[in-house]
Amino acid sequence: MNLPKKQVLEIIDNAIQEDIWTGDITGEAVIENQLKVEGIILAKEAGLVAGLEVAELVFKRLDPKVKFQRLVAEGTRLKEGSKIARVNGEAKSILAGERLALNFLQRMSAIATKTAYYQSLVEDYQVRIVDTRKTTPGLRILEKYAVRVGGGSNHRLGLYDAVLIKDNHITAAGGVEKAIRRARAKLPHTMQIEVEVESLAAVKEALAAQADIIMLDNMSLELMTEAVKIINGEAIVEASGGITEENITQVAATGVDVISLGALTHTVAALDISLEF
Repeated sequence: MNLPKKQVLEIIDNAIQEDIWTGDITGEAVIENQLKVEGIILAKEAGLVAGLEVAELVFKRLDPKVKFQRLVAEGTRLKEGSKIARVNGEAKSILAGERLALNFLQRMSAIATKTAYYQSLVEDYQVRIVDTRKTTPGLRILEKYAVRVGGGSNHRLGLYDAVLIKDNHITAAGGVEKAIRRARAKLPHTMQIEVEVESLAAVKEALAAQADIIMLDNMSLELMTEAVKIINGEAIVEASGGITEENITQVAATGVDVISLGALTHTVAALDISLEF
């Protein structure tokens, strides 16, 4: 799993605390002690699976004796009815972890599925599909991992690992050129500077200030095309804002290098996955 296990376990522990807290009163009341069962995790709709190891860790965190057998590999494209995993162990343990494991699996699979779909729409172009910081608080590392499973790439992980000068930064700094100059003076020479622009005048100002990445925010297709011509390879060009499945192919055709989409993570419907004894 290309994920920091310590952080993943912290997320899982918080979820266990939220859902189970002092115990599963229904399971304790209804299920006999030491009753052993086998459960099958099933896809009830087609999609791309992501989060198998996270789901396994949920069960293992609750009961190390639970056995979790993957029946498909991470990133497999599922059909409706596909068997995803087999879970064996005490019924109480499996029932306690069922909802949490499925919640992670359903959301991460939905993100991977949506990313793969958007990626397929631009497969004829040399453009990279990336996510944003519009993620569920506390779940960012899982959601950005799911984007990678779906064939996309990650933008910055947070405010701490990359520079992105946005409209409010520009206003506060007194303009594009001033914002870039101030950033350049304080940052190490190894760090790139990205700036968000909304007009061709701002594109030219960003170029003159030697921005490394220029984000075209909410621009029309015509303006994007003109901006790409003006930049002419002197900076990486990113398109963002107002991009949908209906227009993403046209956006890619303008010649931008990167397309960022908050929709990969902030508006996904959980993939329908269930666990059945």
